[in-house]
Amino acid sequence: MSELRDAAMVSKAWPFEEARRVLKRYQKQPPEKGYVLFETGYGPSGLPHIGTFGEVARTSMIKHAFEVISDIPTKLACFSDDLDGMRKVPGNVPNSDSLHDHLQKPLTSVPDPFGTHESFGHHNNAMLRRFLDTFGFEYDFYSATEFYGSGQFDEVLRRAVEKYDEVMEVMLASLREERRQTYSIFLPIHPETGRVLYVPMKKVDAENHTITFDDEDGREWTLPVTGGNVKLQWKPDFGARWAALEVDFEMYGKDHSTNTPIYDKICRILGWRAPEHFTYELFLDASGQKISKTSGNGISIDEWLTYASTESLAYFMYQKPKTAKRMHFDVIPKAVDEYHQQLRAYHGQDIKAQLNNPVYHIHGGDVPQSDMVIPFAMLLNLASASSVEEKDAMWGFINKYAPDATADTHPNLDQAAGFAIRYFQDFVKPNKVFRTPTDQERKALGELAEALSSEEAALAAIAAKNAMMGNDDPLPEADFANEEFLQSVVFAIGKTNGFEPLRNWFTAIYEVLLGASQGPRFGGFIALYGVQETIDLINAGLNGKLG
Repeated sequence: MSELRDAAMVSKAWPFEEARRVLKRYQKQPPEKGYVLFETGYGPSGLPHIGTFGEVARTSMIKHAFEVISDIPTKLACFSDDLDGMRKVPGNVPNSDSLHDHLQKPLTSVPDPFGTHESFGHHNNAMLRRFLDTFGFEYDFYSATEFYGSGQFDEVLRRAVEKYDEVMEVMLASLREERRQTYSIFLPIHPETGRVLYVPMKKVDAENHTITFDDEDGREWTLPVTGGNVKLQWKPDFGARWAALEVDFEMYGKDHSTNTPIYDKICRILGWRAPEHFTYELFLDASGQKISKTSGNGISIDEWLTYASTESLAYFMYQKPKTAKRMHFDVIPKAVDEYHQQLRAYHGQDIKAQLNNPVYHIHGGDVPQSDMVIPFAMLLNLASASSVEEKDAMWGFINKYAPDATADTHPNLDQAAGFAIRYFQDFVKPNKVFRTPTDQERKALGELAEALSSEEAALAAIAAKNAMMGNDDPLPEADFANEEFLQSVVFAIGKTNGFEPLRNWFTAIYEVLLGASQGPRFGGFIALYGVQETIDLINAGLNGKLG
């Protein structure tokens, strides 16, 4: 443990950098509450989305990193702001017409349109918890409705009344003049209608901890701020929640960054040291536009998991969190293969390199072995060339390359084969465009088919390439089961046919034979797909039968 902790204390991996910042809070003495609290928040007006996964996954990575460098216990709190008023009726729920009479009521007071839970808020909280449990996150769940109503928030709410002018000064400095005239940090919950009211305060009584206001009909009310009678506006609520829970760390998107000073000041006014925070860049769609739940651009978590594993998504989330990343379907194959590349590298690395490896943080230090003996991109190209639609057919090709592999011994490979077929059918197949080879390409492809037909022709192609390059190295042993030998043959054909740069040769192979501008290392593809099958594919391409 000492070696691990020493390495972690100097690691440049961002979870350790963030963990060390949190540890500095307690370099003089441990927290009085007995643990360090990491928090992530959730607005339950809709279903959990990919940003929710990102926040909890990244926070969990930092929490684990902290546990490596410190013996102070930790907790992760997932806070649902389900006391928020329903501002509009969601368009993607059943029985939506029945919700119009409940606008501005707290989400936990709105009937569940799905008919399965006590309220719409309870339904979405259940979806959130199921979501978190599916991925194995360890957390304590907090409902704002319970937090306000049970008295857990009362002390901070009383303090907010006593410090009302100070908190208002922070907020008013951030508002336009028109908004300042009616703004209050407190949102009363109407005793009769149950609606969350956005009304100005007539009086804030610091001695009795009450507020006085007129409702929308002009009737005056005086309510205690405790016991769930009011909630805080969202910006003050952020800082007050930090103070009430004594939060030590929270991350959020860049769109919150301008509010960070507001959150921090309110937290300090209400009696707690502002937590450490981490601002991550937002995700973009294929066009470079910000991903929006409303517009539905980008990719959802369910969509990602239709085509790839949870771990590949966690890998994508780990990479450069402070850099805006385009999140669309094209990134999935690359994320899958890079994740498994890191898995394969991990077990041969020293401890310093392991702590900088994303898979250490994805798996909380308990890193499995990769059984992906064939890259996901290669599986996609196999699906493309063979037009397989069933996983069993895919395994017929896989076993040519890896005879001892089975679905039981290589479960990740088996899962990936199914994903590859699905991804190919939905994204690759509709966009395949085969082209006719040029005269130069036609000649070279014919020579490649001939070279794959006999050992003599294959070795002759390599010898011709060596002579052309002034290379007197001995010829390799001919082995059509060896992807390195096959790659040498493909390379030799390209060189002797004058492709400059040589990547133009490989581009031609992909565009003529696979209907795509990019593709696999072709020697490996031949070994996987089969030599005779590749010869047949070349002939089909030369005869215009692939389009």
